[in-house]
Amino acid sequence: MSEPQVNTAGARILIVDDVPANLRILSEALESQGYRIQAATDGETAIKLVAASAPDLILLDVMMPGIDGYETCRRLKRLPETQHTPIIFITARTETEDVVAGFEAGGVDYLTKPFSEAEVHARVSTHLQIGCLTQALRDRNHELENEIRKREKAEKETSQINRQLEIVSEQQSDRWGFDGIIGQSPQLESVLKQVQILQQADKTSALITGESGTGKEMVARAIHYGGSRAKGPFVAMNCSAIPTELVESTLFGHLKGSFTGATGAKLGLFEMAHNGTLFLDEIGEMPLDLQAKLLRVLESGAFTPIGATEERQSNVRIVAATNINFTQNIEAGSFREDLYYRLARFVIELPTLQERSEDIPLLAGHFVQYFSAELGFPKNVPITQEAIERLKTHSFPGNIRELKNIIERAILESGGTMIQPEHLHFIHVRQRTINPAPIAAPAKPAIPVDSEALLNKRAQRANESDLESDESRILEYVREHGMINNGDCRELLEIDRHRANYLLKKLNQYGLLAIEGSGRWAIYRATA
Repeated sequence: MSEPQVNTAGARILIVDDVPANLRILSEALESQGYRIQAATDGETAIKLVAASAPDLILLDVMMPGIDGYETCRRLKRLPETQHTPIIFITARTETEDVVAGFEAGGVDYLTKPFSEAEVHARVSTHLQIGCLTQALRDRNHELENEIRKREKAEKETSQINRQLEIVSEQQSDRWGFDGIIGQSPQLESVLKQVQILQQADKTSALITGESGTGKEMVARAIHYGGSRAKGPFVAMNCSAIPTELVESTLFGHLKGSFTGATGAKLGLFEMAHNGTLFLDEIGEMPLDLQAKLLRVLESGAFTPIGATEERQSNVRIVAATNINFTQNIEAGSFREDLYYRLARFVIELPTLQERSEDIPLLAGHFVQYFSAELGFPKNVPITQEAIERLKTHSFPGNIRELKNIIERAILESGGTMIQPEHLHFIHVRQRTINPAPIAAPAKPAIPVDSEALLNKRAQRANESDLESDESRILEYVREHGMINNGDCRELLEIDRHRANYLLKKLNQYGLLAIEGSGRWAIYRATA
């Protein structure tokens, strides 16, 4: 196998010799081959020249005035510019000890006087070739060393990330495991047993059913963080909250330029949830044309991003949730029966809070503890037994979410002292027959309210037996006027800006009011 050839034309060669005739002969012979020549008549001058411009090869006479060639070679080899430069000695002495001395000083070869032009060409060309190949190998080794260091650093960082993920997973397991699901009722015990079964079967898809606010996402997280997929991601998507035209891109991703507005590539949730769990909330709202694609992913694990030509694979467990009656949707043709059976390999039906009313005191205590810390109170806000009894008699159409919101407001109203029955405000949702809202009139300017007068008026209202809740009064106002903003709410209820903002946002969270705009310009209308 022939050695690789390197183009050495234009290589820089330094000739060091105190005899002008030798310099002339060597220069002419090498310049004819396209080499660039520098010359020096002594070792000190040669050392100064290489500091300014390092040559690719040096021809160095042994016998010179001042320092001889051996000492010059040793000094050149100590310089970073020439430590790897090949040095060929020029000598008339061919005794073995002289040749050995040259190699010991750092030379790679020697030329004997008188010169043979063919020999000069051959030796110079050979050592330039070897020098170039050696330097290329040295550069490659340096690159490999850098690559090894980068990989070692990446492995170390990956190890640290994995450890951090383990810690996060442990924390999430503590938060979303069985201890995070509060209650001791038989209905809840049955749910926990089913969750435990699913934690051991990490490839089985599951369907969680139940009314809004019963804790479907919490159960889904308990399934994920209590099983072997806990170190993988938990990714959630609300199918009813994403515009229909964006659902496919959200699930499967897209390539840059695959449609108008796709200014860059985007990962879909199936890729983001690889080796983890994808939670599809409100699965009954999934567009019909995408249900077939979702079914295919469930059966094969294969999907194709928008604009791509090749399939991708994802190892994802699907946990879906719904509060609809699938039988009616299947009969109406709005939900595929085969997708339903693929999702419903294991069904968990969550009870309403009313069905597990014995858990209300435990849940109330849990939320009191949570919001006491979140709102900055030094210790848990106490709650009276009378308040607990009143909670137990409420029907809770909003289930656990409603209880959570009631406790949050009660803590705020109590000021962190003690939660009394009068601090509990229940939303009694009446049948809504609101027509599409008319065009809103310009917002009325907020009327400043004196704080002492405000307290007196609120105390007077609280003593009225026929008092409607603040939330009901807001909804009634929207029925009459088509909209409400923070200033209207403050004037209506004679409260401050923060309280008005709190109430409006709560009704928005309940789905009773829709928000338009943001900040001081936000207005609220009745939901359709």
